[in-house]
Amino acid sequence: MTEKETAEIRRRYRPDKTNITSLRGCYVNEKGEIVSEFHQPLSSMQEQERENMMSLLKRTLSGAAGRNLIDISFATQQVAGSEEHSLLMKLRDSALGDEEAVHLLFQKVTGAVSMEEDYLVLLACESFDVPRRGKSLDELEEDSPEVFSYFICSICPVKASKPVLSYSHAQKEFHNCNVNWLVSPPELGFMFPTFDDRAANIYSALFYTRGIADGHREFIDAVFHTEIPMPAAEQKETFDAILVEALDKECSLEVIQAVHEQISDMVEDHKSSKAEEPLTISKQAVKNVLSSCGVDEEHVTAFEEKFDQQFGEDAGLPPQNLVNVKKFELNTPDVTIQVRPECRDLVETRMIDGIKYILIKANEGVEVNGIDIHILE
Repeated sequence: MTEKETAEIRRRYRPDKTNITSLRGCYVNEKGEIVSEFHQPLSSMQEQERENMMSLLKRTLSGAAGRNLIDISFATQQVAGSEEHSLLMKLRDSALGDEEAVHLLFQKVTGAVSMEEDYLVLLACESFDVPRRGKSLDELEEDSPEVFSYFICSICPVKASKPVLSYSHAQKEFHNCNVNWLVSPPELGFMFPTFDDRAANIYSALFYTRGIADGHREFIDAVFHTEIPMPAAEQKETFDAILVEALDKECSLEVIQAVHEQISDMVEDHKSSKAEEPLTISKQAVKNVLSSCGVDEEHVTAFEEKFDQQFGEDAGLPPQNLVNVKKFELNTPDVTIQVRPECRDLVETRMIDGIKYILIKANEGVEVNGIDIHILE
């Protein structure tokens, strides 16, 4: 799903906009045991409760594509007759009314999810008429023959509130408030099917993870039985390791500055183009940067080989998984230096009298602990 398609679904998560009529789910204790199940109409909730519930479900469609939101692709043979895809289709087609299918999904989730606290499995289903595109790409017409039906699954930790003091006017005394169990934003979840080209794509699901370090591989295998790209944090660590190992002593500040700058420029150009398809960084794009920095061809070839081994020959990686375009940071065992990305050229490395230094250009406006200082000649 593109960012625009995800945003269109996300905008529906308002009490006055949604066609979701009820919620299903179960409460699971820290041992992975289902304590209770529920099937609650939204109409039975107060207005603020409905808004909070919509906000909670909406979080399952939040975050960056390729980082928090990951497309799950099903093989043709899976769609043709696999147990995992058949279950998802039953849940969607029955609008979560197939009791056997719902309970089977609960079993798969509780068998694959491990949390230190209790959690909720929330299920919601919606069908709506897909507005057609008007003459302007940003305009939507109301009448449409296309109906999109999907369901969403959110897995939300339930945490105990901390005891706090409360003052009773009647008793004129302080007492601890009762501990409440609060539903937290989802840690993971998914939407099936995806909304691709403004229609249902039963060959795909959209998986959500709040933390970029945990790939939730047990959950993916249990529910989708397919492979997904390595987690965003692991992609970053792997990419960094490839650069260090392949470039060896040529892995300099200047080279890393160039890689950061070029990828950041590609992100800005992609935003300016308003392209709907998400940007990915190819092996060739990084090779071009390395070559332009004068990196030895042997080291460039080593980078290519290691990239293929870790990610695959034709892999395209989300830029936000490779560099932080909003931050440029240098670390030594004793010092951390943060520079605005657009000012990364103010930093350089130099060898002086056999000692390695990191130099920062500074003319005016230098402060130490909030005190303006002068740099003596």
